[in-house]
Formats: sequence, C-alpha cells, structure tokens
Amino acid sequence: MSPRGIANPSGRHAVYCLGVLASGGGTNLQAILDRTASGRLPARVGVVIGNNSRSGALVRARRAGVPAIHLSGRTHPQPGALDRAIAETLRFHGVNLVVLAGYMKKLGPATLAMHRNRIVNIHPALLPAFGGRGMYGDRVHEAVVQSGAQVSGATVHLVDEEYDTGPIILQRRIRVAPDDTPDSLARRVLAVEHELYPEAIRLFAEGRIRIDGRKVEILD
Repeated sequence: MSPRGIANPSGRHAVYCLGVLASGGGTNLQAILDRTASGRLPARVGVVIGNNSRSGALVRARRAGVPAIHLSGRTHPQPGALDRAIAETLRFHGVNLVVLAGYMKKLGPATLAMHRNRIVNIHPALLPAFGGRGMYGDRVHEAVVQSGAQVSGATVHLVDEEYDTGPIILQRRIRVAPDDTPDSLARRVLAVEHELYPEAIRLFAEGRIRIDGRKVEILD
C-alpha cells in the first residue's frame, strides 16, 4: 500500500535516487538540488522528509518539484511508528541513498536496517573530534574555537546506531584563524559542506564506494 498522501512517481528507479532528511533551512539540500539540476551530480532527489513542518528544507523541496513530506512525533506519536513511516516512505520512493542534511533526530532501527551502509551524514568538524551526542550546529563551532584548535572542516560519514561514529567517507580541512568566532568559522565550514557533500554523494551514485565492515574504499 502506498504511504498516505504520497503520489507514486513514475520511473523512479531510472536514476540513482536520493532521499533527504532535514530539519532546518536546507542549504545542503539546496547544494544537492543545484548539482542534480545542472547534471554535475548523476542523481535525483526523489523525496525530502522533514520533522519540522515549517522548515526551509521542505520549502526548497516544493519549489524544486520534489515530494516534501512532514513526518514527526506529531504525525506518528506511537512508539516505533515514525521510524516505520520513514522507512516505508523511503522504500516507496525507490531511494538508493539516504542523505541526512541537518536532520536533528536519531534514526530508528527499521530505517537503519533497510538502508544499512546507504545512509550518510555530514558533520561540521573533523571527526572523531567534536562529535557525539549534543554536538551539532553552533555547538560544534563554539567547541572548536574554545579548544584553540588550528584546523577544522567537514566530515561525510556513514550513519550507524550511534551519533557520529560511522566510518568516514570524505573529509576536508580548513584553517581556524586566530580571530575566528563561532559564526565566522560556521560560515566557512558551511561553504566546504556545500562542496564536499555532493562530491561524496557522487561517489555513491557512480558506484565508487566499497564498504567492508568499517572500512570504506573509494574506487578509481
């Protein structure tokens, strides 16, 4: 049975399909949409799921003609129901790779099992440093600046049952300037994210990622 309120997109298996989960403004989503539209990323965004009905990410998806679906504890208050709804929505839309783009909720076991080794996230620091529960957004950049670290950057990694512990796929470094504030560092790291995330997704779309346990190999 089709998820309620979702139109079945024709030909959804023809192109490598991304399912994006987002909570906020959706700038990483926009970077992905821009590259798919230009042909620089050989994939398409098949569905965007947001746990915030008023998020900018859902607005961006609708503007791009992408199904934009609100799924949260408000729509599915029963234990496990939200996880199952997310997993079923991704399955229905023929998603090959799940992309977390500022998604602020931990994924449940049904979604993780259905898309094992096919869920990615981007973190605004060089993991394993400055990761873990509660380390997201401005908190990360504040911690980096306060630590006196001389480098930061962004990390694309596989998602598993814990926060920020999945195998690393790609990282990119930037220098932390002596006069950096959390805001100025955040702006520069975000610019890196907008380049790095589509690059990592392209590797998956081109079949150039090989995963063996916790080892990730990028193929030529």
